[in-house]
Amino acid sequence: MSRFLSSVDEYLGDSHVLFYLSDAVTQLLEHKEEYSQFGVSRYFAEYFSSVKNSNHVLFREFNYITATPHNRSSFIRVFWRCYRQIGKSGELLSVLEFRSLLQLLCPDFPVEMVQSTGRIVLMDDAVDCMMSFSDFIYAFQLQLYFREFLDSVLTIYQDLLAGKSPNTVIVPTSTSVEQLPPVATEENDKERQQRDGVEASTLAECVDALCDRFKHSHPSRSSMTEILAEKDKICFYSFLMSLSKHGGVNQDIGALPSMAELLIDPEMDQELDKLVAQIAVSPGSNSSGSAVIGLKEQQRKASPRRNIHHRRKMEVESDGSNEETDSSEN
Repeated sequence: MSRFLSSVDEYLGDSHVLFYLSDAVTQLLEHKEEYSQFGVSRYFAEYFSSVKNSNHVLFREFNYITATPHNRSSFIRVFWRCYRQIGKSGELLSVLEFRSLLQLLCPDFPVEMVQSTGRIVLMDDAVDCMMSFSDFIYAFQLQLYFREFLDSVLTIYQDLLAGKSPNTVIVPTSTSVEQLPPVATEENDKERQQRDGVEASTLAECVDALCDRFKHSHPSRSSMTEILAEKDKICFYSFLMSLSKHGGVNQDIGALPSMAELLIDPEMDQELDKLVAQIAVSPGSNSSGSAVIGLKEQQRKASPRRNIHHRRKMEVESDGSNEETDSSEN
């Protein structure tokens, strides 16, 4: 009996069923007058169906998106499907432009998360440079899905860079002022250390120890060991960039296809072709924007909350087009 109860508790914890049930009840109580027309049974059926199909994260708050691994991977996949056409067009975007796209899906998405992604792609050199969709989305999924783990690795990396032993208390010594190195020399040493990075083998040992005690999701040890074994020294953002491009890490998350197939989505392309064909024969329809909106309506199997509370939200254009490009095509 105790083994059965233990397995039940493990299942509830791993699946986050209680989290989703609590959210569903909260939404029902807050908007029961609007949901009463569906019936309680149908409401819960639609809510959990949207969770299963990963359609439940659209237009939800950032805290909800990051609450569970399933929510994070669902949001990554929604972002890819909505803006895949940007990648196909080869257009380069800035950090702020990517943030604007993300805020169409999550209104309170923090700019800090997008800036951190930019530092991975650009190796912390110039976060105001332009980035391709392909480079951004793989770095973005790494940053969003493993956010807590990466923060811990950064702390370890900074300790190693400063010559400290991670997770130990550093006691200040009574070194006299005369023994301290000149400020200019110290700054030059810091710049050189940051440029050269830390011993990859030492970082690998620290990361492996971190995995033993870490409670959140983290990339597979084999993927991280493989990356760190290839170099004698490594910088933090170089390590993250290698992780974002690693096929094993992408499989760990399970939200995106491989890099070779990132811009390929036959199902969506077929839907687009059908809608374009319908509009081509429809009198008075000469805007590609209407095709996009039509596709959006067909794709969305929305959760009850999104149906009711976000009808007035700006529709996300899944082909990455904007009003200027639409008008230029007319």
